Amino acid sequence: MNGDFPPDTLRAWGGAAVERLARYLETVESRPVLARTKPGDLVSRLPRRAPEEPEPWEAIERDLDALIEPNLTHWQHPGFLAYFAVNSSVPGIAGEILAAGYNQVGILWRSSPASNELEQGMVRWLAELVGLPDSFDGQLADTASGASLIALAAAREQAFPDVRKTGLAGLPPGVVYCSELAHSSIDKACVVLGLGLAGLRKVPHDDAFRMDVAALERAIAADRAAGRRPIAVVATAGTTAVTSVDPLPEIASLCEREGLWLHVDAAYAGAAASLPEKRPLFAGWERADSVVFNPHKWLFLPLECTALLFRRMERVRRAFSVVPHYLETPEGAAGVREYMDYGVQLGRRFRALKAWIALRTFGAAGVRERLRAHLDLARQLEEVLRSRADVEIVAPVPFSVVVFRFTGTGLSPEEEDALNRGILERVNEDGRFFISHAVVRGRFVLRAAFGSLRTEPRHVTAFVGVLEEAARASRKALG
Repeated sequence: MNGDFPPDTLRAWGGAAVERLARYLETVESRPVLARTKPGDLVSRLPRRAPEEPEPWEAIERDLDALIEPNLTHWQHPGFLAYFAVNSSVPGIAGEILAAGYNQVGILWRSSPASNELEQGMVRWLAELVGLPDSFDGQLADTASGASLIALAAAREQAFPDVRKTGLAGLPPGVVYCSELAHSSIDKACVVLGLGLAGLRKVPHDDAFRMDVAALERAIAADRAAGRRPIAVVATAGTTAVTSVDPLPEIASLCEREGLWLHVDAAYAGAAASLPEKRPLFAGWERADSVVFNPHKWLFLPLECTALLFRRMERVRRAFSVVPHYLETPEGAAGVREYMDYGVQLGRRFRALKAWIALRTFGAAGVRERLRAHLDLARQLEEVLRSRADVEIVAPVPFSVVVFRFTGTGLSPEEEDALNRGILERVNEDGRFFISHAVVRGRFVLRAAFGSLRTEPRHVTAFVGVLEEAARASRKALG
């Protein structure tokens, strides 16, 4: 057989795949959230090489049942309370399928006018949804990690205007500042950008887990005095461990005085700014040079759709634009947006399509309704746990994540850490729920993050029961 399979094959196989996904979503709650597998189980069952002869779709279906689905972690499960939810919706899945079929390669405007201009439109929709002013423009990046790298590269270009030509050799050491609770992607960005981990200052936080601005100011002054070049401050709106929000107005004022780039990482929590009652938590982010938040976290899209927004896009273009002769176009010469000039990727996926479909089918009101439902679930859990004498709520609950730890009379802090480790292991082994942990003020704590479209109040009640069982067993194991 020469060429592709005929469209009728897509009808048959595509229909089977959609049916499988629908059946998967219907039955996902009956499956253990974490796969009952061990490292190496799947790869040991795969053939050493690709088949020489074609295999029928029926063979693929059998192996989806035998090899793939048993080895999935079920992020779509209503009991998935770990990390932050990356929760795909029916509209998002439909958009992803269409994007795969259209297979647009967003290098230039002419390589896909629809992908290019729909992305510009979705950037406007998303910025407006969360209350950022019209002065913000941007792009849809893959993840917040990649987006923060792009933003900090632009910040480095602002601090060292010739760096793209000369490199960092001979320049003062550049420094980026963030809270101790900032995401590890900022560490990685500093490594990739040649600043090194020595070029990252972790600023202490206050009692409310917010960056200490006075300590930030002292760190900047010390670095200037030592001949280093402060470049940027990364403020977090919704830290990974406890979802705290750094004092954005004070940090913005300091960055303006010091001439530093301000990047706001709101990867998880940024979607909550679509709620009028939560928007005050984000006051000051409109003064940032760049803002990132993930529609693929709390706006129900499949993975890889991150809103990366800038106040002045031309600074990003200066950092990244490389136009070889074979990519010169009359549209680009006329000033039309060419997204290849605004980041590391040359070819880019049609991410805007799933955002467009989901925002239209949910509507802004539907988005807000679902976010409020997740906030209610977190409040429900917080109230139950707060009523218990043997549970400490470790941090405020501004969004949909509850951070807590079990305590015990007569137990040392280390024994309490062991107690909570045991609870984590038992909850996750049970199969009905999956939670994650963090270390806060040196102590091991548990996190329950609500963000699934399939989680209901009944699941909170069931989760409390599983926690109680795990706590009893863990206490018994401690003796």
